[in-house]
Amino acid sequence: MDDANSDDTEQATDAADDGDRFVVGVHVTDDELRFVVHVPSEIDSGWRDPDEFQQLVEQITWQHLDQETTLRAIAAESAPGETVTLGSVTLQPDGTVVDHELPAPATDE
Repeated sequence: MDDANSDDTEQATDAADDGDRFVVGVHVTDDELRFVVHVPSEIDSGWRDPDEFQQLVEQITWQHLDQETTLRAIAAESAPGETVTLGSVTLQPDGTVVDHELPAPATDE
């Protein structure tokens, strides 16, 4: 069993070396939908400007998801106060996209 835990630790370390994973979502209010980026508690020191990398994460998200379709689905199915998780984007501080998990939202159409 210790070997499995050791492998898990090595994989987690390798993943951390490959970039930082940002979970993205949309927070629903009475008046608007707000794009949110959940920043890891331990982030690479290469990220200097929080606004810059959060904008980069948002830009990459909308490159992979249809923004209008996604926001319409969230607005139709989510109550104010909810935050709908869209997925995640893993980036290196130089802006390189290492990975993304951004499934298209399910629709009733």
